[in-house]
Amino acid sequence: MKKIFLGVLVLLLLAVPAINVFAQRKLTIKLASLAPENTDWGAALNRMAADWARISNNEVELVVYHNGIQGGENAVLQKLKGNAIQAGVFTSIGMSLISPEVITMSAPFFIRNDAELDMVLAEVKPELEKRINDRGFFMLTWAKSGWLKIFSKNPVSTPSELKSMSVGGTPDIPKLTQAFRTMGYKIIETNLNDLLIAVNTGKVDAIYQSPIYVASMQVFTKLKYMASINIAPFMGGLVLNRQAYRELSRRSYWKQLQEVALRTGRDIDASIGRLESAAVNTMLRYGLVDETFSSEQERVWYAEFEESMPALVRNGTFDQALYDRISAILRRYRSR
Repeated sequence: MKKIFLGVLVLLLLAVPAINVFAQRKLTIKLASLAPENTDWGAALNRMAADWARISNNEVELVVYHNGIQGGENAVLQKLKGNAIQAGVFTSIGMSLISPEVITMSAPFFIRNDAELDMVLAEVKPELEKRINDRGFFMLTWAKSGWLKIFSKNPVSTPSELKSMSVGGTPDIPKLTQAFRTMGYKIIETNLNDLLIAVNTGKVDAIYQSPIYVASMQVFTKLKYMASINIAPFMGGLVLNRQAYRELSRRSYWKQLQEVALRTGRDIDASIGRLESAAVNTMLRYGLVDETFSSEQERVWYAEFEESMPALVRNGTFDQALYDRISAILRRYRSR
């Protein structure tokens, strides 16, 4: 009887490591997103969670916290560092908290349209991803978040007309605020939640903001003129912290998980374009006036930026190396 008991005990002890190894294969990744779940962003992230579970045979559980319930981008970044969550969706603002150079992509009137943005991203993504990875994070995918536009109470066709107005700028994008102030614009820092109040009380006469946000907040009922020129692209990114990357990259299906993430980024790219167009069309039906600039008018805005950019680089608003790199790409593209 004693021998049987010892034999059973040995078998149990031998089984413990195997049980522990199996348990360790189950991995939960908590992902924070500011986007509402009932948007294309939310739907794409939910599909990604389902695909990761399927590919990993349920060994990887991706739990998505939508609607900003994990806090703003800075709060999410701190939670990533502490491993309270393992992944986050960031805009250009959040990405610049990780790697300040990223905001150079959103310098005013620098990158002018989707074709230029695609060209620049194709060449600088590896460099930007290395900078982010060197700071302890891993880029799963990039996604476009649309373009910032000028919305105003009165028509704006020249930089001097905008300089005569009080322009609402979010404090969440200090580099952009600093750039406009350096160029001579009167920027009134206004939190997004207070933007409609600032417009209604006459505190601001114009804003630079995403058409999607302007439509959702119905700010266009007061700022009914939209300048056709693109101010700057806004980017989004899906980031893993170091701990999650180390664990996932050891899995045999890691490449497949990456492919799903990249596809998610492409899906979001396409949906943001559709959403932005739909937002503008809806606003046009309800009284928005789209001021279409001529090529000559656009050149006036571009010339002002080009004149101001050296000072913005010297004072550290934007990164010199990345600015030079993107400038070379754009010169080559525009000379075709």
